[in-house]
Amino acid sequence: MIVGIPKEIKEDESRVGIVPSGVRVLVQHGHTVLIQSTAGHGCRILDEEYVAAGGSVVGTAADVYAASDMVMKVKEPLEPEYGLLREDQIVYAYLHLAPAPELTAALVKSKVIAVAYETIQLDDGSLPLLVPMSEVAGRMSVQVGAHFLEEPQGGRGVLLGGVPGVKRGRVSILGAGTVGRAALKIAVGFGAEVHILDVDQQRLGSIDDLYGNQATTITSNMDNITEAVVGSHLVIGSVLIPGARAPRLVTREMIRAMKSGTVIVDVAVDQGGCVETSRPTTHRNPTFVVDDVIHYCVPNMPGAVARTSTFALTNVTLPYAVKLADLGFHAAVANDVPLAKGVNVYKGCVTHEGVARSLGYEHQPLAALTGRPDR
Repeated sequence: MIVGIPKEIKEDESRVGIVPSGVRVLVQHGHTVLIQSTAGHGCRILDEEYVAAGGSVVGTAADVYAASDMVMKVKEPLEPEYGLLREDQIVYAYLHLAPAPELTAALVKSKVIAVAYETIQLDDGSLPLLVPMSEVAGRMSVQVGAHFLEEPQGGRGVLLGGVPGVKRGRVSILGAGTVGRAALKIAVGFGAEVHILDVDQQRLGSIDDLYGNQATTITSNMDNITEAVVGSHLVIGSVLIPGARAPRLVTREMIRAMKSGTVIVDVAVDQGGCVETSRPTTHRNPTFVVDDVIHYCVPNMPGAVARTSTFALTNVTLPYAVKLADLGFHAAVANDVPLAKGVNVYKGCVTHEGVARSLGYEHQPLAALTGRPDR
């Protein structure tokens, strides 16, 4: 199989779809890997390193798309790339289609096979290709929140860890999944007063066992969310429904009741956001203010630490890429149920139920389209 790695064109996105060690593995399996020139420069990987690993460097994104059976990316294709997509081509990337009607329509129209990192799901419900980037985003969320709480950034001027004789800042984390637990670890390390909310009592119990009185666990419901949001200096939104739009947990009324200069970091913004007032921002212009509350809503937070993120991402995406390349799409998904759950669009049909429901498409199960029974 020919695997293509284009340069990312999303604003301030410096990650790349694979590192040289991943190229070497694919080449050892008998595949050809095409890398667009300078694709790795944002995370300090040179073209020469890819060539040394057995890859071939080509000049343009058009060259990559035209020749590749599978395009392996970090972020979703953007409008300038829509015309480069080819029927039957596998697009393997973070897609986040539920809040993206234009992208979904382009994938459907082009009749590609779109495999989304974020919906590959193991039998225990975990999302292995989200874990490393969720870890990065969760850890970063406290770091950036603390920064924007500083008065020169427009914040309330609160130090999360406080000092002797002065109260600590309060952090409330909505959701105790991978992002939430990573944020919790850093917030506790900062010395903040930390509250974490979730509907899963088992998760809350494990957090309580681990952190004791360093963190307050709270069952997530609207009354408790309101109290937590209004009383906090930093609110981190980290809720996720795989493949579907994030639920709106923080309302405009809650925002109006927050103190001036407090901060919201909505990590769920790449799935539409869990805060009613959220909208996507960029690393170059990461924040906006609503009712005197600072909103940080960058969808590709891990792109700010591109080298760490790229190596961590390749660790988890490569095994599935090898399986797709070695076996071909149909045999790969027939033999790997978690990988089959990653298929969001198949040759003009929306195959992921959450995406179909969010955007008003008819849900057409992959097994029915490929003629292979569900397992």
